Amino acid sequence: MNELTHFSESGRARMVDVSDKSTTQRIAIASGVLRMLPDTLTKIQSGKIAKGDVLTVADVAAVMAAKRTADLIPMCHTLPLSGVEISFIEILERDNSGCVGLAVTATVKCMGQTGVEMEALSAVSVALLTVYDMCKAIDKGMRIELIQLDEKHGGKSGVWKRGESNKQETK
Repeated sequence: MNELTHFSESGRARMVDVSDKSTTQRIAIASGVLRMLPDTLTKIQSGKIAKGDVLTVADVAAVMAAKRTADLIPMCHTLPLSGVEISFIEILERDNSGCVGLAVTATVKCMGQTGVEMEALSAVSVALLTVYDMCKAIDKGMRIELIQLDEKHGGKSGVWKRGESNKQETK
């Protein structure tokens, strides 16, 4: 297992020094799902949520979250993001509880000395929380599921993709 780098030799939390790392293009893709009643998804799609255009607000919130990740997660570096893309896909197949879903994917990019995985995960999390907030008055039983890193590119470790056989995922 890799040594945890966010702790000093004395066991205290610290921000990792990345000054000796090469600057490379960094890309991270993360995703998550919000499960909801079918009627809730229909109202989102038709623009009938009282608080406004849910997906537009969630898109903006996701971009803001990616940009502010270092303010939320103490040991994250402030990164000069070059791009944040958010996409939404409706999942019409019902799960065991009769709920449909809204999947969110965030792709975050930068030229930097450390990765953008936390920025992508933050973007997805806040997008899902924003949809929840805007729709909770009509569907209190919504649930957030499967927030995960799907793919990363750049840096010393190169490319990692969920589901591909590699050492990192099996640990």
